Amino acid sequence: MKQFSTISKLLSTLISPEELMELVEKHHYEDVARKFHVKDLLDFFVAAALEKWAGFRDGTEVMASIGLSPANYSTVSKKAADVPYEIFKDLFHLLIGKCNRAKRRTKVVKQALLLVDSTTITVGKNRLPWAPFHDERSGIKLHVAYTLETGMPLEIKETGGLSHDGPAGECLANKAFILVQDRAYGKHDRFDMFNKSNKQKQKQYFVIRLRDNVELHRPHSLNRMQQPDSNVVGDVTCQVGTKQSRTIDRYRVVTFCDHEGHDIRVVTNVMGVSAEEIAEMYKSRWAIESFFHWIKGYLNLPILFGNSKNAVFTQLFIALSVFVLLKWFFDQVKKTGRKSISFRSFTRSFLAQTLAVEWLSAVVDFLCRLREYSERGLPIFG
Repeated sequence: MKQFSTISKLLSTLISPEELMELVEKHHYEDVARKFHVKDLLDFFVAAALEKWAGFRDGTEVMASIGLSPANYSTVSKKAADVPYEIFKDLFHLLIGKCNRAKRRTKVVKQALLLVDSTTITVGKNRLPWAPFHDERSGIKLHVAYTLETGMPLEIKETGGLSHDGPAGECLANKAFILVQDRAYGKHDRFDMFNKSNKQKQKQYFVIRLRDNVELHRPHSLNRMQQPDSNVVGDVTCQVGTKQSRTIDRYRVVTFCDHEGHDIRVVTNVMGVSAEEIAEMYKSRWAIESFFHWIKGYLNLPILFGNSKNAVFTQLFIALSVFVLLKWFFDQVKKTGRKSISFRSFTRSFLAQTLAVEWLSAVVDFLCRLREYSERGLPIFG
């Protein structure tokens, strides 16, 4: 079973040609090429992510061998620079809407967590003159809102490498979740903004790490029952910050020790759970770090093929779409009750074409059912 052909079929089943054309028209792009079209560019970058090609030249030399229509280097690179990357950003979010059940949820689920953080991809200084970074590097950032319950991103915002995380974190906030963020997002007026609520507007619940030098004003210890083997060393309510910059509202600050014995302080407006649960909410933030490590390790993201904004973000959003397809694929196949393996193990074996017989059988069964549902017009998403 060829990994590219499988993922390509999944993508074609979930995103119809009509939906892709609607996105092309939405962004006013006229696809007048005689041979290499938007769909061909999409297929090229799907293959590039899965096959870990080294660049446009490497890809064009082998693309015919995996069933893609052959094209030369200049044709593919010019197309990547010409097509608005927003087409593929919208395609990514369309896939998320179909594959991430948390995206389709309309009611708030208690203690559902939304992990928000960013990752930076850097290249040489002269590669991306529109995206300066530090010293002799240029780079871009992907700001990600990631749902813990599904193991998928919910939304992604792209910026230059020098952009601050805080404003992007505000854009990615979602009141259907408890927002979990690192200290880069810990601005005092942002806490008060999240905490506001009225008849029309629900507050944004959050758990955000405080910087080490942040002052706690008029702390009041909460009564709590000490749990066995707890790593929590403090649980207070207070205003946060100095006289010159201090929150209007009082918040809960939980202090706990990490595995190396260092104190970590998080500020939150979540009151109805134990301090240990607050600590666990923050520690779950490791999942988004694991996600960043995964996409960079498996989807070839550190290697940027083009230099233009369109080429760079087209490659990245298509690679992220491949992640969504793989995760959704895994979640559907594992419902058959086969021997349990992790998503990482499944992906490693799938990409290396070394899936165990029972999982390979489950994959074939699912693909057959998916084709049947598609041909009969039955709903795919449950």
